[in-house]
Amino acid sequence: MLTNNTTITSEILAKAKNLKLLILDVDGVLTDGRLFFDQEGNEYKCFHARDGHGIKLLRQSGVEVAVISGRKSKTVELRMKNLGIELVYQGHEHKLGAFNEIIEKLGINPEQAAHMGDDLLDLPIMSRVGLAIAVNDANFAVKERADWCTSTLGGLGAVREVCDLIMQAQGTFDSILNAYLK
Repeated sequence: MLTNNTTITSEILAKAKNLKLLILDVDGVLTDGRLFFDQEGNEYKCFHARDGHGIKLLRQSGVEVAVISGRKSKTVELRMKNLGIELVYQGHEHKLGAFNEIIEKLGINPEQAAHMGDDLLDLPIMSRVGLAIAVNDANFAVKERADWCTSTLGGLGAVREVCDLIMQAQGTFDSILNAYLK
């Protein structure tokens, strides 16, 4: 199965098999958490291409992806539009309202969702989903409460690691891989 250095238990695989939604934080998960501003106040973020491709593959396999961020950024809006993600909630420091709206909109149970986070703002959602995931460099309190931690740091391919895990657990990874091998 996965070739990273983290332990994948049968319990994690069972939880991942039932997922219909992956919810992502932005700063510290889709990015490395650093914030860059120029002298005019323009913000710059760095996203990893493998994370983006993993998101596209996961969505292609039938799992929806949403983003809930405490901050608001035009850069995030543009990147998510590029990835085809429509469920983008920015400026939600208290993320539960957005989470409840997404769950209701998709008509799924919280247990059918995973949340990937790195800091304390993510804990309210992580405590309600079927699979709580922390990036390798997450705050210690988040890692302690996560079902699983990635071997990769936030913003450096950790999202791709999760996408691959979900697709492998759901049996869709091999068909996607084989399409590239033809």
